[in-house]
Amino acid sequence: MDRTKVSGTPDKVKSPGLLAFCPGCHDGIVGRLMLEVVEELGIGPRLAIVSGVTCATFLPVGFNLDAIICCAHGRAPDVATGLRRALGPHKVIFTIQGDGDCIAIGAGSLINAAQRGENFTIVMINNTNYGTTGGQMAPTTIPGQVTTTTPRGRDQSYGYPARVPELLATMEGVVYAARGAVNTPANYQRAKKYFRTALERQMEGRGLSFMEFLSACPPNWRLNPVECLKHIDDKLIPYYPLGEFKGGGRDQA
Repeated sequence: MDRTKVSGTPDKVKSPGLLAFCPGCHDGIVGRLMLEVVEELGIGPRLAIVSGVTCATFLPVGFNLDAIICCAHGRAPDVATGLRRALGPHKVIFTIQGDGDCIAIGAGSLINAAQRGENFTIVMINNTNYGTTGGQMAPTTIPGQVTTTTPRGRDQSYGYPARVPELLATMEGVVYAARGAVNTPANYQRAKKYFRTALERQMEGRGLSFMEFLSACPPNWRLNPVECLKHIDDKLIPYYPLGEFKGGGRDQA
């Protein structure tokens, strides 16, 4: 099956967007997961996707869909809010954002959308650095991680990493918050279940749903693609545990 095509959409020339990622990056795998869920739910014609400024900006460009909107850095939840108001409850809307786009420059937009209980889904792909702009420290950079702006490793003087789904789980307007990874087949299937649940909560009209994906960044982690898989298991998941933190019956690793 050609996973760049979604039922109910016309055939078009496929964009090279899905080929734009660094070797070993997991953003393309996340894109495949998303399209599998969209196809299984049969919601292709109802979709509206808002793409932030991030490594994953290229991701929806490779989707064979007619409802992709790119927006200013950090403002995807604001654009999604406008789409919900303009297009009504029938549309299924989700953002695709990086960790910097979502919880750094976009923190205000994220928190206010959560506070209002907006009925759409926010997706944050977390590679623990600013992958698009040279590998600087991000809000999600883990303790000890070397980046171009923390050459000796992140320590307490730089503050603490943001655990976003855990934070959002405390807010009344958020109905679902989860974190997944795609570094193993088992984690892929688990993350797929979480993303499907996030969209289903939205389709029930219950409020904001949030899904974080841990993603590899071989160039800026200075690891090869295989080493990145182990790094996610050994370093990221212990700090960012996988599971559903609200709305799905806590399924903690």
